[in-house]
Amino acid sequence: SAVVAPVVHAVISRSESSVKPKAQPTTAPEKKAPVLVVASLNKSYSTAGLTHHRRPTVDTGDHDAADPIPQGVPQGFSGEHVIAGWPSWLTSVAGEVVHGWLPRRADTFERLDKIGQGTYSNVYMARDLQSGKIVALKRVRFVNMDPESVRFMAREIHILRRLDHPNVIKLEGIVTSRLSHSLYLVFEYMEHDLAGLAATPGLRFTEPQVKCFMRQILAGLHHCHGRGVLHRDIKGSNLLIDDNGVLKIADFGLATFFDPAKTQHLTSRVVTLWYRPPELLLGATEYGVAVDLWSTGCILAELLAGKPIMPGQTEIEQLHKIFKLCGSPSEEYWAKAKLPDVTLFKPQRPYRRRTAETFRDFPPTALDLVDTLLAIEPSDRGTAASALESQFF
Repeated sequence: SAVVAPVVHAVISRSESSVKPKAQPTTAPEKKAPVLVVASLNKSYSTAGLTHHRRPTVDTGDHDAADPIPQGVPQGFSGEHVIAGWPSWLTSVAGEVVHGWLPRRADTFERLDKIGQGTYSNVYMARDLQSGKIVALKRVRFVNMDPESVRFMAREIHILRRLDHPNVIKLEGIVTSRLSHSLYLVFEYMEHDLAGLAATPGLRFTEPQVKCFMRQILAGLHHCHGRGVLHRDIKGSNLLIDDNGVLKIADFGLATFFDPAKTQHLTSRVVTLWYRPPELLLGATEYGVAVDLWSTGCILAELLAGKPIMPGQTEIEQLHKIFKLCGSPSEEYWAKAKLPDVTLFKPQRPYRRRTAETFRDFPPTALDLVDTLLAIEPSDRGTAASALESQFF
């Protein structure tokens, strides 16, 4: 990564004309809003990146069963924390996610512009008036204010506090209002995302640049998986990049905790359609790191091909695109999978695997890694650690 960083920086610089300037306020400061409270993490936590996407995530569906979110106000979470500004609707159902954080006044932030929108959130560029630094404020929207909805939101905070890696965003603080039942997550502002750079007219990544990005993605995923976290929405717009070519995995709104040693029921309605693995399209509710690795394989092939490799419009079309490229599953796969929607999606005739001929222009080592990550059988995709050991790098 260090060797190719100057090259990556040059490529990113070429794309700046198509990216919104990061520190030019386009609107006057807003009128004074009701008093808010911003909670910052203790100094022992490092800074990291922004959460946003330019294309909304689709098909989020139902929640996972038995999410391990701390509930209630933990011992030691005393009245002084509530007085500092934490609303009871948060602390009463998920007090642990904010335990130990220090409050800060909201009037030290100046909101500048809206920069992104997702299924459950909007993201704004803002200025920290104390440091002068540009930050991103992600506003989390609530379906309603019942405890289950709050716990679902709190899961993202809980997950972010567990992660600490140069290639994963780090939560810097929270803005919360007792009056409006709103919540903002504070992140460092990142200048670009991989989808935006890849869509720049006339821009095509070189093999060293692709290696640089992919190594960082896999390193971030290796950390997440090692901490018991599945991202479940790896795509270009959730991979943020600064002007030095440093990449950070962002937007953990669909992420969940998992334990490979235990069987747990998870929703299949995750991962944006073009990057969703076949087992989720078939309704699987027991899965692991292989779902993130499939998405990563799609990203690798997309960067080398210069375009998305399987842009389906519906779940059925997406499955058939997968089968036509990667081959249809074997009879043994169908038999042992015990998936609920097999009869609806099983092709009438088998498809052979065509990755080698489709991507024949790829470097041989890159093709080998794509072939591994896009294996129909989840267990054949390996791990982020094994991918990092690929000859491609």
